[in-house]
Amino acid sequence: MTRTTKAVAWIGLLGLMTGAAGAESPGLVKRPIFEAEPKHNHASCVAETPNGDLLAVWYNGTGERKADDVIIQAAWLPKGADAWSPRFQTADTSGYPDCNPALLVAPDGRIHMFWPTILDHRWESALLKWNIADPSQGAPGPIKWESTNVLHVTPAPGSIEKAVADSLAKLTDEQKARYADELAPFAERSADLLYQRLGWMPRARGIVLPSGRWLLPLYCDTFSISLMAVSDDQGKTWTAGRPTVGFGAIQPTVVQRNDGTLVSYFRDNGPFNKIRVATSPDEGMTWTDVETTDLDNPGAGVEAIKLQSGAWALIHNDLPRGRHTLAVSLSDDEGRTWPIKRHLEQGDPGSSFHYPSMTQARDGKIHATYTYSLGLGAGTAKKSTMMHAAFDEAWVRQGD
Repeated sequence: MTRTTKAVAWIGLLGLMTGAAGAESPGLVKRPIFEAEPKHNHASCVAETPNGDLLAVWYNGTGERKADDVIIQAAWLPKGADAWSPRFQTADTSGYPDCNPALLVAPDGRIHMFWPTILDHRWESALLKWNIADPSQGAPGPIKWESTNVLHVTPAPGSIEKAVADSLAKLTDEQKARYADELAPFAERSADLLYQRLGWMPRARGIVLPSGRWLLPLYCDTFSISLMAVSDDQGKTWTAGRPTVGFGAIQPTVVQRNDGTLVSYFRDNGPFNKIRVATSPDEGMTWTDVETTDLDNPGAGVEAIKLQSGAWALIHNDLPRGRHTLAVSLSDDEGRTWPIKRHLEQGDPGSSFHYPSMTQARDGKIHATYTYSLGLGAGTAKKSTMMHAAFDEAWVRQGD
C-alpha cells in the first residue's frame, strides 16, 4: 500500500469510527451501522418491517465457524431516522458459533430469522435454526422472540446422491483434478443421511411468492450445491426441493419472472469465477442445471431483487478476484442481460466490501448492507463494520 492509499484508508476508517453519514453523490447516502472494530462482522441481511423500520442482522465474533464466541447481532433504523440504533445481541448458542442470519418478513408482519449453529467447527455440521417475533417488534430495543425452532432439512431419498453425481459429471478432467481433495469424500458422504440433512445454511433472505408459497434459499459446503426449503402453510411445515446440479453454485438468491419462472443466481465456489444461474418452472421444487453467466464473481455472495418499476437489481462484487469493488447492476429484461452498473464501493485491494444484502422499501428507496473492512498496511489489524447504503433506481441508472 502506498503512502497516499494508506492515508486514504486511515481517513475512511476515521470517518467510520465517528459514525458520520456521508452523501457520496446525489441519490446515495452511506452510513456505518456502528463504529469499526477488530472483530469479524459479516453476512448481513436487511429487511423492512410492516411499520417502516429497517432491521439489519449479521454475525459478530473473533472468527467464523471455528470461533465459539460468534453471535448474531442486530440493529434498527427507525422509519424517518438518519442513524441506526445501538446494536444488540439477538441470538447466541453458548459455546457454539452462530452464523449467516437471513430474514423473512411474513405477510402477517411476523419477523422470521433463520441461521445455522455450527456444531463441530466445520460447515458440514451446520444445524439450521429459526426464530419468530410478533408484528409489534420494532425500534429501538432488542427483539423478543416468541419461539425458537430447529428447521429440519430432509432431502428426498436419492436426490443428494444424484445431484452430486450429476454435478461431478459436468466437470472437466482438469477441474476434477484441481478439486480432487475436496471432491474425494463426496460419493461416500452423499449416501450418508447425516451429511444429507446437516450442513444446510441460508445466506439471502427468504421470500414469499404471489401464490403464498414461502421459499428459504439454502446451500451446503458439504457438496457445494443448493436447494430451497419450501413451505405452503405459512411456515408451519417445510419440505426440501430438489437440489441443484452444478458444483460450486452456492448461496442462492431468487427472483420471479412475470410468467412465474423463478431465476436463482449463485455465488461461485468452484472454478468458474462467474455468477451462476438456474431456473425453476415449479416455484422452487426443481431446477434446471446450473449455467454460467458472463458476470464476474470472485467467490463472494450476491443478492437480486425485483424493483417496484419492474426492473431487477443485482448487488455483487464485479471482479474475478478480490472483493474491493461492490456494484449494483440493473436488468430491464428479467435478468437476461445486465447492461447498467454503478459502484457503491471501489477501493484499494487491501479493502473488502462484500456479502451484501439488498431490499427496496415501500417508499421506493433501495437499501443495502454489507461488510465494510479496511486493511491499513503491514502489521496493522483490519477493522470492520456493517455499512448501510441508501439510494434510488435513478442513481444506479446514471452509471459510474
